[in-house]
Amino acid sequence: SSSHHHRTGAPMLLPVRRPHAAPSRPASPRHVSSSLGPRSRQVDRVLRGSTVARASPAATDASASAGLGRRAVVGMALAVSLSAPAYCRAPPPSASALTEENLLFLEAWRAVDRAYYDKSFNGQSWFRYRERALRDDPMNTRQETYAAIKKMLATLDDPFTRLLEPEKFKSLRSGTQGALTGVGLSIGYPLALNGSPAGLSVMSAAPGGPAEKAGIMSGDVILAIDDTSAQDMDIYDAADRLQGPEGSSIDLTILSGADTRHVVLKRERYTLNPVRSRMCEIPGSEDSSKIGYIKLTTFNQNAAGSVKEAIKKLRENNVKAFVLDLRNNSGGLFPEGIEIAKIWMDKGVIVYICDSRGVRDIYEADGASTVAASEPLVVLVNKGTASASEILAGALKDNKRAVVYGEPTYGKGKIQSVFALSDGSGLAVTVARYETPARTDIDKVGVTPDRPLPASFPTDEDGFCSCLRDPASCNLNAARLFVRS
Repeated sequence: SSSHHHRTGAPMLLPVRRPHAAPSRPASPRHVSSSLGPRSRQVDRVLRGSTVARASPAATDASASAGLGRRAVVGMALAVSLSAPAYCRAPPPSASALTEENLLFLEAWRAVDRAYYDKSFNGQSWFRYRERALRDDPMNTRQETYAAIKKMLATLDDPFTRLLEPEKFKSLRSGTQGALTGVGLSIGYPLALNGSPAGLSVMSAAPGGPAEKAGIMSGDVILAIDDTSAQDMDIYDAADRLQGPEGSSIDLTILSGADTRHVVLKRERYTLNPVRSRMCEIPGSEDSSKIGYIKLTTFNQNAAGSVKEAIKKLRENNVKAFVLDLRNNSGGLFPEGIEIAKIWMDKGVIVYICDSRGVRDIYEADGASTVAASEPLVVLVNKGTASASEILAGALKDNKRAVVYGEPTYGKGKIQSVFALSDGSGLAVTVARYETPARTDIDKVGVTPDRPLPASFPTDEDGFCSCLRDPASCNLNAARLFVRS
């Protein structure tokens, strides 16, 4: 849905799993052993570990990072192991009657059958759909089969459950390593308020990427991509258009404030360091006069380690309190979000994983990975804070570990797993939704901060330090920064 209520946050992708290829008879659900740490308490049934992927035009998150396009992140994650339905399944046509294309379609069908979080499949008989599609939909070529799979997935009315053709799947999987190819944009649907222009909103521009170097910033609006209007463009279509071979060019029409301009960007490969940090001082303050500012831009596989390293270096400068800036962080690897929560928490629930039947798993902090559980902590969020960022912000807020400042976050409350299909394509499937420790379902709503941030509040580390030195310049009460109310 492209309504402004359903903005897309970086999809947290869970597993890269490979379904069986030829379902000559219904297979019992397979379990994938959990790889997300010893304190994942399993409730009522097993949630299993697997790899995650973020959708991106060049390879990233489901927040549709485009510069990548959407950033596609692949890492360890959970997949829900589903119990078999109690009713009888009609067996698929005999294997001898199935073509190679039919078998690929059935692989995709079965991945959804086993893993999709809504067991009503949007109010339809999933088995009848399979029989009807095998009978009526042309599957003579690979492109026809992909069209049949996409048509099937469209019946779920879930923009996060989607087919990733081989090239897109390959680039999505590469995005977790920190090296990305594209223009470096995370995009979302803008809130169409007060007659604001229709298009696609820039959630963030990756530091050092082509878009940032061209001056494209969070809050800008993409009006057209290569002369095609973005007014009614689906976010995933846009992400696909933004991705492309290294060295190729793309022409964007960008609205910045009241100014419209054309920007030609060359897609390139660059390294994304997920953390920037800096020590700031509050003049004339006795306690907590040195504050460690940590800007976390994405949850790739380096994120938790980079946060730990930043804390260690800041402590060497006698920092007594921390500010964790998650603004415009559109998410990424679910397990990294859990690990970073454990850095700041020594106890408490981090997140509840749910499906249509209720809570299926609980992730908790047990103190084993704690690095900084006692220092005062502030978390900064905005409408570009999505997905894994929202899990982290929600955990720190609900456990009263941090004071959260900003505006309501993006509202991406679902988790995807990625399944590898036998022809090299992939299937991103929504396998669960999550709730914060206070049992809040943030999907399409977001995490509500404890306190607002002044409109003039800076967005980078230099500006933040300047604000602490001269609080009047940004309407901040620095002396009460870490006070909850």
